[in-house]
Amino acid sequence: MAIQLTEAARNRMQDYLAKNAGAVGVRFGVKRTGCSGYAYTVDVAEAVTANDIEFDLDGVHVLVDRKWLPFVDGTDIDFQREGLNAQFVFRNPNATGECGCGESFTVAPAA
Repeated sequence: MAIQLTEAARNRMQDYLAKNAGAVGVRFGVKRTGCSGYAYTVDVAEAVTANDIEFDLDGVHVLVDRKWLPFVDGTDIDFQREGLNAQFVFRNPNATGECGCGESFTVAPAA
């Protein structure tokens, strides 16, 4: 089980966490939405729950709820800037498809 961050993603998360006193890390997961079924979520985590799997990724504490881990296990997270736009980009080996705009994805029924 693993989540990986590029240097750009790690730097962005560290900057954001530094501005949020009391944050224990970054919560990474998915939610049901979009035309393909699921969308990624990246939020500040204010507490660790009993359902969390914890990853220490070069100084960034990443939390993933156990129920979402099968959907995101093995995901590489990057942070990219293009013109005025900046966003996290996800390379997920579990995704079996994505919508045209890239905002949502599907996974195999077993997940």
